[in-house]
Amino acid sequence: MPAEVDKLAVYADLTTRLEAFLADDHHGSREDLDDIALMSTVATLLKQFFAPLTFAGFYRAVLEGKLVVGPYQGDVLACTVIPFGRGVCGTAAARRKTIIVPDVSQFPGYLACDAVTQAEIVVPVFRAGRLVGVLDLDSAELGAFDDTDRACLEALVNACFV
Repeated sequence: MPAEVDKLAVYADLTTRLEAFLADDHHGSREDLDDIALMSTVATLLKQFFAPLTFAGFYRAVLEGKLVVGPYQGDVLACTVIPFGRGVCGTAAARRKTIIVPDVSQFPGYLACDAVTQAEIVVPVFRAGRLVGVLDLDSAELGAFDDTDRACLEALVNACFV
């Protein structure tokens, strides 16, 4: 994300809007929202709040040892099925740990779904201790993601998928 952006302020605003959405009776109670509804909302908000993102979306852990594309916002078609341990998403799922890749060309076994992607961050998503998927953000900017993104995105998914 551009260096001139105050990431903490943007994440705070995004979190406030997400909390308001989840508390709004027009959307049903929070308990009424399933993972797909939550993933759709989070992906949409992230893409809107961080315009330089080329992809903001989720891969769902619905097949044994594989991730399947879930709700996303992006200009390109996403990879549809990713085995655990392959690419950034599959590696984050297998390790159950956030991975920040400043330069995707330096990531061994990188799966290129979009030629403009230069940097990526992938955050595992858990519900009640079980991996339900990963949040994947791509940028056309080298070094776009840092520990601020990691901490804020981990807090965001932890707050949504309790």
